[in-house]
Amino acid sequence: MPVDLIILIAALIVSWLVFTLLIKVVKASIGTAILIAAVVLVLQLFFGIDPQDLWQQITQLPQTILRMVTGN
Repeated sequence: MPVDLIILIAALIVSWLVFTLLIKVVKASIGTAILIAAVVLVLQLFFGIDPQDLWQQITQLPQTILRMVTGN
């Protein structure tokens, strides 16, 4: 078996593994994005919470946790 053929087969295998991993990551990302969008939509429709209000709370979350831990 020539060395070039072995390298070609190895490159095909590695390419297939990378492609498969990329597809799994994209599927997980799309699923997560849909879930986040659904949660934001439910918060907006049923509770009247705007996405800006939610984002403000998310950015203040470390400070809130620190205050809860230190007791202030």
